[in-house]
Amino acid sequence: MQQAVPTQPMQVASGVPVAQPVQVVPDSGKDLTGLIKTIAIIVLSLVAVTFIGLFIWMLMQYNEARDDVDGQISAAVAEAKDKQASELEAEFLEREKYPYKIFSGPADYGQLTFEYPRTWSVYVAADAATGGNFNAYFNPGQVNTVAKDTINALRVEIRDKSFEEVSNEYQKYMNKKDSGLTVESVTVNGVSASLYSGKIPDTDLSGYIVIFKIRDKTAILQTDSVLFKEDFDKLLGTVTFNA
Repeated sequence: MQQAVPTQPMQVASGVPVAQPVQVVPDSGKDLTGLIKTIAIIVLSLVAVTFIGLFIWMLMQYNEARDDVDGQISAAVAEAKDKQASELEAEFLEREKYPYKIFSGPADYGQLTFEYPRTWSVYVAADAATGGNFNAYFNPGQVNTVAKDTINALRVEIRDKSFEEVSNEYQKYMNKKDSGLTVESVTVNGVSASLYSGKIPDTDLSGYIVIFKIRDKTAILQTDSVLFKEDFDKLLGTVTFNA
């Protein structure tokens, strides 16, 4: 603020004093204080606005993070439930297979015997009652139409050929370029056998084939899909026959 400073009255010739003009002297101390207060208010306002903005931003980030976490938890719970449901379904299907049924082939052909899931159906296409080859087909539910390119869980053939003849047939196929078939030696019922894996000859199917000798004949067990590999392995472990 500015402060008025009075001056002494002046005498004029008539003897009547004449008032002198008032001089205004600036109060620099009070102006500085007011300026500082103004600046402080502005700074505090900016700080307050910044704080409020930062608080709002942090709140938004928290809500987004919470929603993301909630979403992840929900997804994890759903995935766990789906996994549990799949596991329970698999366990149920596995239990449904028990007790296993027992298949027994012709006595004249070594009476090939093995266990298979009771949920599978069996179709004997050729019983070899009058000689020739024996053929049977197995599949969950019902046996599919018998053809080269149809899938069945198990094909059983007892071929009226020697093990060497049948082995040579598969070897000729493997000698072809890009046959997609490999072989390894295994044991079935204590007897040496050949396990073929990969592309099934003359088809577009991928599966497994086991051949082994029964007397003067050859048993061929085949699954048309890798999906039945576990059942196929279990089944092979139960195979018995009269050599």
